[in-house]
Parts: sequence; C-alpha cells; structure tokens
Amino acid sequence: MITAIDTNVLVALWDRDDALNSIAQTALDSALARGRLVISGVVFAELLAFPRRTEGFIDQFLSDTGIAVEWAMSESIWRAAGRAFQSYIKRRHRGTIGSRRLLADFLIGAHAFEKSYNLLTLDYGIYRAAFPKLAIVRI
Repeated sequence: MITAIDTNVLVALWDRDDALNSIAQTALDSALARGRLVISGVVFAELLAFPRRTEGFIDQFLSDTGIAVEWAMSESIWRAAGRAFQSYIKRRHRGTIGSRRLLADFLIGAHAFEKSYNLLTLDYGIYRAAFPKLAIVRI
C-alpha cells in the first residue's frame, strides 16, 4: 500500500514543540510499515514555502526517509481537484464551512484519490467532504 503524506503531517513532525510531533512520527512509521511513502509536488512546494526550509534540507530529509516525490500530475488529478474545489466553494458560499482552504489542498487530495493511495493527514474533515471515497489515515 502506498501512502501519500499531507504537508501538515511533515510540518508537525519537524516542529519539536508541536503537540502532534510524536503522533506524526508514529503515524509515519506505521504507514511506512504498510508500504511506500510519497508526497506530491504540491506538498514539496508547500514545505519549501515554510521559513527556514531550504531545498537542500527537504531533499536530504526525503532521501534519508525514502519518501518519494511524484512531480507529475495527470489530467484526471487536475480535473478531480477542480471539481472538488468547485464543490467546496459552493458549500462555503452557503455558509456550511468554516475556515478557508486553498486549491493546493484539493490537488493533494485528488493526487491521493486518483492514484488510489491512502492519505495521511491532520485535516480529515476537508478531505472526507471533498473526496468521500478517499482512503484517509487521520492523525
């Protein structure tokens, strides 16, 4: 089984002061025991946007952990992300959703869904609403 990792899991892992740090580590270890770990290019870009994170740091971390980056995304992923984001915007305009989400979240979810991967995330609710059939491993 392949598990795609959401950005927030790695951010929690890297933040030693985060209450979810050890939980993220345990979840990643469990996912690795079940198979390969991957991130999408979107997750890589989000990780790079964080302060004090360089490409060298991220590349070394990925190399050390064996987490692969899947840079390319097919048309089906882009379309699924667009449809899910469109539905989210409609729900948001009806006032049924709280915090704002970015299109990047839907690309991450669509990548995992279209590839039939598990998605390891802290954001269960948004992915469950957007991709009801996505296999989500929540932290």
